[in-house]
Amino acid sequence: MTHAADPARTVERTYLGLTLLTTLASSFIWGINTIFLLDAGLSNVEAFAANAFFTAGMVLFEVPTGVVADTRGRRLSYVLGTVTLMVSTLLYLLMWQVHAPFWGWAVASVLLGLGFTFFSGATEAWLVDALAASGFRGHLEHVFGRAQSVGGAAMLIGTVAGGVVAQLTNLGVPYLLRVGLLGVATIVALRYMVDLGFTPQRGASPVAAIRTVVSGSVEHGFRNPPVRWLMIGGLFTAGTGIYVFYAAQPYLLELFGDPGAYSVAGLAAAIFAGVQIVGGLLVPYARRLFRRRTDALLLSGIAAVALLLVLGATSSFVVALVLLSAWSLVSTVARPMRSAYVNGIIPSEARATVLSFDSLMSSAGGVVAQPVLGRVADLGGYGASYLVAGAVNVLAIPFVLLARRERAGSDPITAADEAPATA
Repeated sequence: MTHAADPARTVERTYLGLTLLTTLASSFIWGINTIFLLDAGLSNVEAFAANAFFTAGMVLFEVPTGVVADTRGRRLSYVLGTVTLMVSTLLYLLMWQVHAPFWGWAVASVLLGLGFTFFSGATEAWLVDALAASGFRGHLEHVFGRAQSVGGAAMLIGTVAGGVVAQLTNLGVPYLLRVGLLGVATIVALRYMVDLGFTPQRGASPVAAIRTVVSGSVEHGFRNPPVRWLMIGGLFTAGTGIYVFYAAQPYLLELFGDPGAYSVAGLAAAIFAGVQIVGGLLVPYARRLFRRRTDALLLSGIAAVALLLVLGATSSFVVALVLLSAWSLVSTVARPMRSAYVNGIIPSEARATVLSFDSLMSSAGGVVAQPVLGRVADLGGYGASYLVAGAVNVLAIPFVLLARRERAGSDPITAADEAPATA
């Protein structure tokens, strides 16, 4: 399956192209976002509380936007996401220019969260169903791994460029660049993202369609034990993961000794991007080291805890860079295996909503973790907040063990070709 006319290959290339554009557009501000908020007059606790409102928006809208994707189409959901992000990013820029009060940041952050929820379940669900309809017989981990590498490359370019542009101009220009690229992503999605292997329920009444999809997502999601345990574990890992990423910017600046070195803040995000590229490339090899996907998730969870605890104790800029890189690597390698595990045991008709519900659980953890860890940083420094983040991550490990005990059909890693679950 190597020629351009192969339908599965075309689907994969479209997915990789959308991943490239969306990540590149988003990442222009990832390296300087926390500094942007602090420059607008917010304290550490307010800055991370603004991020918490972003994740709260994701909690509020994950399932409703997942229902939109499963009832009205995945492409429509994606386009609604790009348009919403364009509007909310411009609002964020306005908040910065006028030094708006905190409630303004809360509103803008919730809208940003809404924009990303249109992506979270819809894009992955579109890929999995379109691959199944196109005769795909490869390993889902390989596709997700390649997407991580493409996303990492886009993030590397975007975060470095965003940091450099901010230093040469001002902190607001990267936000304008994000808006422009989101416009390009919208045009590409309208042209190439066609729903395959899935028929939107446009003929049904909105209430009936929503009831059907939500009941199906609960049945195949939270009432499905192996999926449920990983969802609950995500409460502890994903929320702290968001904090680790954004706190790395001011933490590295603090260790570096120059609070105005915005390019160093961009470097922090670029490290995550570079490691994401490597991690995505390593997925086909890493999966050969394990008999079950939950074995990989368990090992990565234990390693992440250890790395965060050491990161919180270091006072060296270089050591912190190495530890952040290692933490990002173990998380990146495990993520495609988790996606393959979950997608292998949920049906097509509820896929986007179940994946959105999974994201909801992760975001719910971030709503609590980010302001709490931001407060810890205000009182005891960023190092102390990383120590607390490591301790919180310990709580996710028992739930991985519970998922492992369920012996789900998608857990074993075999040499046989895999196809995504269908209805």
